[in-house]
Amino acid sequence: MMQIPEQPSRLRMKSLAKLANSPKWQLETLRALNEPLFLWFTHGQGRISIAGSARGFHPHNAIFIPAGVMFNFQVMTRVQGMAIYFGHGHGLSLPDIPLHLRLREGGHQSEVGQIIDAIHRELDGGRPLAERAALCQVGLLSVWLDRHRAEQVKDTAQAGPRNANERLTARYTALLEREFGSSLNISDYATALGVTPTHLTRACRASCGRTALALLQDRRLYEARRMLSETTVPVQDIARGLGFSTAGYFARAFAQQTGQPPTAWRKAHASIMRH
Repeated sequence: MMQIPEQPSRLRMKSLAKLANSPKWQLETLRALNEPLFLWFTHGQGRISIAGSARGFHPHNAIFIPAGVMFNFQVMTRVQGMAIYFGHGHGLSLPDIPLHLRLREGGHQSEVGQIIDAIHRELDGGRPLAERAALCQVGLLSVWLDRHRAEQVKDTAQAGPRNANERLTARYTALLEREFGSSLNISDYATALGVTPTHLTRACRASCGRTALALLQDRRLYEARRMLSETTVPVQDIARGLGFSTAGYFARAFAQQTGQPPTAWRKAHASIMRH
């Protein structure tokens, strides 16, 4: 499978207002990053799906998503806050499970806000050793996450474990992120997970409102758009590398979702995505 690495892979921040203005396909396709991501919402609301389980987000929500965990989000009102991309080689001890923390106490909100402000000042201040200093602040954020992880585990235990549909969808999305570029079809995924295709589709629809096939197709076409905009790889090679049986089938599926054939979409978007 030809897969374009997410770049850059260093520590960086991005405002959620700017992130929310990204093309809809970048926000709403369920997919994973190859680095951890932290989201801090101070204004607005919407829905986020993590490992196939959908939930709402609101102001004073902190969300941590480990590398390799599929997610997407839909913005319903204007959002504000910050996204922190940890990059590679950070050397931090970070949670290995997603966290969705709803901070109701003002002290907790203030604490994480101060850490994020300190990271932002270092990365934007232009001072010597700024990234090193920012990484020290990110280390404090990792401690903050570990402390609040115990609280989430307690809240989850009180609310009850995830239901069977959510557990199956989480297993499917983890497998899908590894194999979306192969020629595996839904029957193959279902067999690997020990269920029928009908059962798998029903579980995905119940958990995140999308069928198993739609999730697979969305992930493949997300990668196709990324490759079309960031590389000069021929369309037929992209189709083959993403598991489509023929270039024609790929072109029809791509046009159905985007309204343009791959070559036309590349011409319209490549220069925009590179700037």
